[in-house]
Amino acid sequence: MSVRERKERERANRHQLIVSTARELAESDGWDAVTTRRLAERIEYSQPVLYSHFRGKREILGAVALEGFAELTDALRAAAAKAKGPAGRGTVAALARTYTGFATDNPALYDAMFSLDNGLPFAEKSTPAPLQEAFGVLRDHLADHAHPDEPGLFVEAFWAALHGLVTLTRAGRLPAERLPDRLTLLVDRFVSR
Repeated sequence: MSVRERKERERANRHQLIVSTARELAESDGWDAVTTRRLAERIEYSQPVLYSHFRGKREILGAVALEGFAELTDALRAAAAKAKGPAGRGTVAALARTYTGFATDNPALYDAMFSLDNGLPFAEKSTPAPLQEAFGVLRDHLADHAHPDEPGLFVEAFWAALHGLVTLTRAGRLPAERLPDRLTLLVDRFVSR
């Protein structure tokens, strides 16, 4: 291995360490606790080293969010592959449960993906691949239930409904124990068969 390759590998490892540490810190203490100073202390590198990877917290949030979208995509694909029941409805129900479960199990990660300013463009040509892939999994399984001219709008409405349920439940505005009933109602309204 050349010196250049070793340095690139070390840089990639350091980059991942920063992202992983930010996630861990956010999950344990919240995103307000994630500062460049605190990250530098945790990873035992100087703040200038951190800034050589990220211009600030917003870019760190973006990197964490990209990881989250890749993980969400994997979880949604696995749920769709294991879905039981009627072809369309069973799969959509599994996707809805998986999405809300992911948000519940990873609250700080979910915030980085959807609630905080992470600098990532949504619904644009420049939208990063992990975001497009997560949306694509939903689109692939909901398209048969949508108007042929507007499958994207249909998926956006479904995703927005899931996000609303997650957000209102997490905020205590809706009782958590009724989330399964709300998901059933949502899937019944969105799935035609």
